Amino acid sequence: MRWLIVALLSLWTIPVFAQDLTLKRVMLSSGGLGYFEYEAAVEGDATLKLTVSLDQVDDVLKSLVVYDDKGGVGGLSLPGKEPLKQAFKDLPFDESSLQSPAALLATLKGAQVSVGGSRAVTGRIVSVASETVSLNEGRATTTRTRITLLTERGLQQFILEEAENLQFADAALREKVAQALAAIQSNRTKEARTLELAARGQGRRTIRVAYIVEAPVWKASYRMTLPADPAAARSALQGWATLENLSGQDWRDIELTLVSGRPVAFHQALYEAYYVTRPEVPVEVAGRLMPNVDRGGVAVAEKAAPAAPAPAMNDFRNRQQQRGVAEVASAPPPPPVAGSADQFEATDAATQVVFKFPRPVSVENGRTLSIPILDRQVPAQRLALYQLPPGILTIYERDKAGNVAYVGDARLSGFPVGETRLLAYALDEKITIERDAAQTDRIASGTIAGGVLRYSRLLRHTTTYRARGPAKEPRQLVIVQRRLQGWTLVKPESKAVEISEGNYRIPLQLPGGDKTGTFEIVQEQTQQQELRLADSAADQIRVFAQAQEFDAKTREALGKILQLQQAVAEAQRQMTRIDTERQQIVQEQARLRDNLARVPANSDLQRRYLATLDKQETDLEALAKRRAEAEKAVEAARDALRAYVSQLG
Repeated sequence: MRWLIVALLSLWTIPVFAQDLTLKRVMLSSGGLGYFEYEAAVEGDATLKLTVSLDQVDDVLKSLVVYDDKGGVGGLSLPGKEPLKQAFKDLPFDESSLQSPAALLATLKGAQVSVGGSRAVTGRIVSVASETVSLNEGRATTTRTRITLLTERGLQQFILEEAENLQFADAALREKVAQALAAIQSNRTKEARTLELAARGQGRRTIRVAYIVEAPVWKASYRMTLPADPAAARSALQGWATLENLSGQDWRDIELTLVSGRPVAFHQALYEAYYVTRPEVPVEVAGRLMPNVDRGGVAVAEKAAPAAPAPAMNDFRNRQQQRGVAEVASAPPPPPVAGSADQFEATDAATQVVFKFPRPVSVENGRTLSIPILDRQVPAQRLALYQLPPGILTIYERDKAGNVAYVGDARLSGFPVGETRLLAYALDEKITIERDAAQTDRIASGTIAGGVLRYSRLLRHTTTYRARGPAKEPRQLVIVQRRLQGWTLVKPESKAVEISEGNYRIPLQLPGGDKTGTFEIVQEQTQQQELRLADSAADQIRVFAQAQEFDAKTREALGKILQLQQAVAEAQRQMTRIDTERQQIVQEQARLRDNLARVPANSDLQRRYLATLDKQETDLEALAKRRAEAEKAVEAARDALRAYVSQLG
């Protein structure tokens, strides 16, 4: 059995392929992406090996780019997503069978083996059984494996642990076992994949390989030291970048670049195997297959349009730097900006800012690095010379004696050249501010046209601030007031007012002394509304008829409409009174008829009831005539109202 054990050990110690490519450049984006660029010196055709983690394979397949000025790309290959599973797919045993020689022999029952040693035997495996034997007169036990073979001389047994060597007689089976062991060795690192990149070319040259994968976001933080003189125009500003190397490999003397921007990035599972679901067609058997009936055809009216040409693959090698998303992975470094700090070179691009360090950087895997990106005097009113990436700004203040004290932290957002930002870093407890809000609604104007009153309402929202500052210190306040959508700021004047994220920023001067300053912020909105005069209620028209905001002609017309509406209402009331009288007579007739059914025939009471019913019928006829006249009066009043309203305007 020594031969098999030695063979297993030798296969399990095959060295892992060395990585031919050397990491040279790393570009980290504040958008959570990392650009990694490798180099390798090759001559003629070459195969380069690059090992990446399993969770990065999708991004590598999506973004891998190769720069070879004197050659071309021959292709990229890598093991499948589950290479070990695929390796055992066509083998007569699985991975668990290689846990021990006994497990392998038990799986391969029927295979022919040759056993060497003092008791050589050849035959086919019949059974593999474990047994426990006693040692040292029963003071200890051990487990051994008894193998039963079918030989030319019948069934023979041997102890696996006592065999000097064992070999499969079938050369193809020996090769499969060797392949399986090699697959286990090459896939010992389950979370990594080795990519093989074929390069085709002539002569000695340098090949650059780059890709973009997910990476931790680098963070910016700032420190500002205010001078002792409050009137000084400049302050000291330091900026630091904090980053982590979680790439799985050490960074040794790499060229480090930090990018502040928000590129659009996608993830696509390119390392997955996809299959198209096909419809299942039943098998045709004799008796089912029938010829189709030809219904004729028509001529094609026009020729099909020619297919669009495929994009040229030469564009894949284009190294021209692009704006936007592609800028994260741009190979050539950006040109330096004149006057930048000694620690870095900065470029303010259209969509991002690039900080490139002039010296090589080394960061071990799993380590965090914090390095300065800015150290300079800046204008106190503008805070920065570049589109700084967002971060936390720690503010210090220097007193007249030169001592530095911490005054607070502020959040600094990214902003382009020439703009300003307000930094809130502490609460001023010396100022007391009260706030009141009120809203009014009044009619502004109105006209009548085509029987419709078109009027405007003026909504006015007033916020009153009452502020009192310290006795001997004036303050410059900036009030952040919510901007009402669709409203107009009418007070204060909008010359010095800014709009930021849906708010007004209004500067106000609070004089020194124990005095209260009162400030009003007024926003107005005008709403246009309509009222159909012929169909509106009299109470609503009466309100508009009394509105002094309308001109005299409009108020007079509304007053006339109100009179005509009153005439219509009076005619309707008259018709209602007639209906009430009629309903009372009908109810009285029902009572009399009920009584008639109970009194004796030809009695005095019966004759009285009949006389009353006769008189009521006469009254009903008179009421019917009066109601018809009332209906005409109502309609005439309505016609008069409609006629007057329609001729207005």
